Amino acid sequence: MKRNFKFCFLAGAMAVFSLTACNDDKMEDNVLPNSTTENAKIEQPGELEKICYYVDQYWSSSSVLMTGLQNSTDTNFMNGQMTKIASMWGRSNPTLRFVNDPSNFNSTYNAISYSTGKIYYGYAIYYDAKNKGGDIVNAMILAHEYGHQLQYIFNLPSVNESTARPNELEADGFAGYYLRRPNGYNKTSFAEIASAYEFAQSIGDNQTSSPNHHGTPPQRRSAVRLGFLLGEYSLSAADFDYNFFYYYQGVLNGTYKMGKNSRNPEIDAYMSKYMDELRKIQSGEISAEEFKKL
Repeated sequence: MKRNFKFCFLAGAMAVFSLTACNDDKMEDNVLPNSTTENAKIEQPGELEKICYYVDQYWSSSSVLMTGLQNSTDTNFMNGQMTKIASMWGRSNPTLRFVNDPSNFNSTYNAISYSTGKIYYGYAIYYDAKNKGGDIVNAMILAHEYGHQLQYIFNLPSVNESTARPNELEADGFAGYYLRRPNGYNKTSFAEIASAYEFAQSIGDNQTSSPNHHGTPPQRRSAVRLGFLLGEYSLSAADFDYNFFYYYQGVLNGTYKMGKNSRNPEIDAYMSKYMDELRKIQSGEISAEEFKKL
């Protein structure tokens, strides 16, 4: 889920492009619920979404754009989280819609953040995430996807590679930040977000030379960890970007900036206690069980 959540986020297989006719029939609001998402800037259709069965080329040709999930409880949770995430960053909500495919439920195992201010969230990834870790996992994925919105708005990330990794890892960091902030999901103990970072890790990939590479499993969980640590401070999107990549160079290129972070000395004093930990996370020296106890 970069500028989509490859899962975000996230990253999913690209659907076959097949344009279908639009009509004025009311779309059904019921249906069933599967990882993946984003990368390059993705443009999307306009207001036809409300009357077209066709979504866009990033989803299956039989997918349907919905205004809600299977029930009002799930829909209200996601809409409430969208408002909370955007509000935490001092911004208004992007358009949140859901995608279902009655013919091939698993084709909706994706979440995508578009450069036109919209987030499309698949039924399959929503229900799989909820089954695996509860509401917090979907809150994390949605915060990841919104991280891509911040990247679009503020021309982030400040670090670029030949793959989508910096974009995706930073979006993971934005998600970890949201889970900790008092005006966000407000989880003060890292152990409380275990199911969220475990999901992030589960959708990591080892295709390091692929343009769509989102980060290895250890890198994705450590990105969430770093974002969670930075949640100790109230930061703008640009300040988050600066600090995230200042301390995350070990994940991106194998080296660490050990000099003082003169731009944010208070954060530097705090983060200095975690540098060895971050190195061990990215190298895989910290096991999954040890990670849960951080």
